[in-house]
Formats: sequence, structure tokens, C-alpha cells
Amino acid sequence: MEPENCVGLDNVTEKQPLKPEFYIIVHNVAKRQNVGNMLRSACAFGVAEVIFVGSKKNLQLFGSQGTHKHVKIRTVDSLEEAVSYVKAAGCKICGVEIRNDALNIVSRPFEGNTAFILGNEGHGLTQKQADVCDFFVYIPHYGNGTASLNVTVAASIIFHHFAEWAGYVERPREGEKYVVDAPPQKRGISDAEDRRIHALREQRRNADQMSTGNETLENQDLGSMFD
Repeated sequence: MEPENCVGLDNVTEKQPLKPEFYIIVHNVAKRQNVGNMLRSACAFGVAEVIFVGSKKNLQLFGSQGTHKHVKIRTVDSLEEAVSYVKAAGCKICGVEIRNDALNIVSRPFEGNTAFILGNEGHGLTQKQADVCDFFVYIPHYGNGTASLNVTVAASIIFHHFAEWAGYVERPREGEKYVVDAPPQKRGISDAEDRRIHALREQRRNADQMSTGNETLENQDLGSMFD
């Protein structure tokens, strides 16, 4: 299918305007290095945003090789919240799974902004994950020695096909490597804002100390009543 022009969300780095964008919903991926490796592939193929379902403290970046600094990552509390977010960005949700109704990825059956969801390394997509998908794709195999691919290998193949279909412009190269942009700078805090935050922390500290002191006096008074 030919890509339709569509406007997605702003990315960390500027991409070609009016190109279909792809998102990734990371949900129920068990091995920590797989998340980091997936981020690396996502960065290489121009992901718009990664939506991680779960607590930020559980987001493992091992294996990303610093590419997470160039990728927009959003954490959400539930799969339902992730689905609502990508739907608001105009995405159809594509499950990556070997099943009878899945379409061959070689046909690149995309229509516009797409959010990919890949299954668990052991058992694939859950029924709950499959239920939120608008369509499915699979990667054809030609050898006889494996039943499925590693989730990060599968992700790389899928993302590459989408980038080719969407017409992303290849990055410039220097020698045997691609040119890497400097990571975006975090927003600095002004001196006035820093002083305001420091003052608020000091007020809270003083309030906590006063509260502790009052409790100590009350306990002493109660103790004297029963001496």
C-alpha cells in the first residue's frame, strides 16, 4: 500500500515532515537486554516514540548503547492507557505474531501511522494484547532450524520494512558508521527557579522538624501524667 501523508507527534530529533510515523508499545517483554536492544533498533529506523507500560524504575536500558538519549520514551500505567495514547496519534495497532490472519511483512501492509506491539519472548502475544490490535504481520522463514526469531531481531526487521515503506531518508555516513547527532540538551533550571525549589524544600524540612518536636513534647507530657 502507498503511504498516506499524515502528521504525527514531534520527535526528539527532526524527521522528514508529513511522513507516516511508527510507535512501539513495550508491554510484557521479560528480558531486560531485549528492551534496550529494541530501543537501539527503534532509534536506527526512526521511531517517533516508545510507550513503555509499567513503572519508570522498571524500564531497563541495558543494551541501548546510549540510543535512549535520542528516543522519546513515555511511561504509562496500563496497556489501555498506551492504546488510548497511540490511537490519539492516529495509529493503527499492529501485532507482530505468527498466526493464520497475519499478513506477510514483505507486503508492507501499512496505511499510515502505526504502533507495533511484540509479544513475550516465551509465549508471544497474550489474548489481551491481541484484542487491541487492528491487524497482524509475520516474518516469513526460509530455514528449517528455528520456530521463531528473537523479539529484538523481529523488531529490527519490522521497523526496517516500515521505514522503507514510509520513505524515510537515509542518514549520512562517515566511513563505516552513520553520523550520530549530539543528544538533546535537558532543559536547565534558572537560578530563580532553583532558589524557589530550595526554599520550598527548606520549609518542608522545618515543618517536619516542628511536627517531630511537638510530638516529643506531647509524649513527655503524657508520660509525666502517669509517673
